[in-house]
Amino acid sequence: MPLAPSVEVVVAESSYLRIVADLRSFAASSPPGTRLPANRELVERYRASPVTIQQATSALVREGLVVARPGRGTFVAQDRDPVGRGSDSGWQALPLGSAMPLTEGLEQLVTLARPGTVSLSSGYLDEQLQPRALLGAALARAGRRPGAWGRLPIEGLEELRALFAAEVGDGLRAHNVLITSGGQASLSASFRALTRPGQAVVVESPTYVGAIAAAHASGLRLIPVPTDAEGVRPDLLAEAVKGSGARLIYCQPRYANPTGSLMSPERRQELMEVATSAGAFVIEDDWVMGLDLEGPSPPPLASDDPDGHVIYLRSLTKSLAPGLRVGALIARGPVLSRLRSLRAVDDFFVAPSLQETALQVIGSPAWPKHLKGVIRELRIRRDALSAAVVRLWPDAETFLIPKGGLHMWVRIPDGLNDVHFAEEAALSGVSINPGRDWFPADPVGSYLRLSYAGADASALTQAVAQLAVLLRTAASVAR
Repeated sequence: MPLAPSVEVVVAESSYLRIVADLRSFAASSPPGTRLPANRELVERYRASPVTIQQATSALVREGLVVARPGRGTFVAQDRDPVGRGSDSGWQALPLGSAMPLTEGLEQLVTLARPGTVSLSSGYLDEQLQPRALLGAALARAGRRPGAWGRLPIEGLEELRALFAAEVGDGLRAHNVLITSGGQASLSASFRALTRPGQAVVVESPTYVGAIAAAHASGLRLIPVPTDAEGVRPDLLAEAVKGSGARLIYCQPRYANPTGSLMSPERRQELMEVATSAGAFVIEDDWVMGLDLEGPSPPPLASDDPDGHVIYLRSLTKSLAPGLRVGALIARGPVLSRLRSLRAVDDFFVAPSLQETALQVIGSPAWPKHLKGVIRELRIRRDALSAAVVRLWPDAETFLIPKGGLHMWVRIPDGLNDVHFAEEAALSGVSINPGRDWFPADPVGSYLRLSYAGADASALTQAVAQLAVLLRTAASVAR
């Protein structure tokens, strides 16, 4: 049975809610077992991204209207309405209103790739690099410990807090640390604690898409400052802080996501001078601490911050596994009380069993061995990816070869649309991130974020070769 004629019309601005409503209507009016149109057909029909189509069909799966059968397609469910009453949730469009601004990039980031897809978009280690045996044993021990299923102070497990504090610098102690459920939770709490809606926050450009989404969700105005291979440009940073009146700067000194830049010691000093002069806080997002691929990087800004300008964010998900949602907020001074209060509002405390697991892992002799093995493999993957891009994408420009972290930032010819290219890549079985989602303002060109964390060297090389064909096709069409 075809979809209703009204949805046969290609509408460029079709929204997620419209797609869900149309597919819901199709499922309700079709016999059980009817196959939904293929994702490629729906992408073309709605001019939507594959991620949006996948989210729409997943919504129908959750409602029980359709059933996904890997390798075969998505089908109308046999028992769609067990109570014999039709449902219509279309009314929700009015109270929901328009979509939250700038969340599509974050939605794409957290959406799982389809089975069989080669992932050059993952911000986490793939299962091959995760220490599953170490994690499993630690979780089993943690679950048997007294108090593992009880309550903890809002601040978190003291032994774990002490370990996080010791990583950063000698002047920090357990009382400076709050345990959080990962880096994104730390970001959200920090933005809300340090600002009020309508205020400005100065950010690197490009910058982490999750920070962009969290800042917008807090009602903040983003003031972008360009970066280069050494990080944020201090001359423009001072100008942006002064001109906007911002009292908050967000930055990633260590292997910034997405560019991979490592802030030089001179830039770090200049950044802190700007913050001190303006009486501003600095959120230091040290999202990938421990994953230096070419020798040690400079210590965190927070290690030498006696006056408490720096709010330091640390997460274990990047160096261990995405399911271990444990991170830390580290700060000095009265701001700790405000952060603590917000943490209580959000979720009271992180599950003791997870905190115990994290403590068991990073306090284990196996922890440095794990990091050493991950670094060795990531170096191999980075070298394979960068070599393949240089060899097979002659018209592309690599921002830099990162000395750590998980990503490369690549510029493709400006005549090509990075979003459309990413959509074509997804349809061909390769997942990449279009660059424009990582710009807090208008993008300065067409970029792609390529990750070497989610596939091995051979798969990365093959994926780049596959994308090279798409690039040549797209370039010929653009001419």
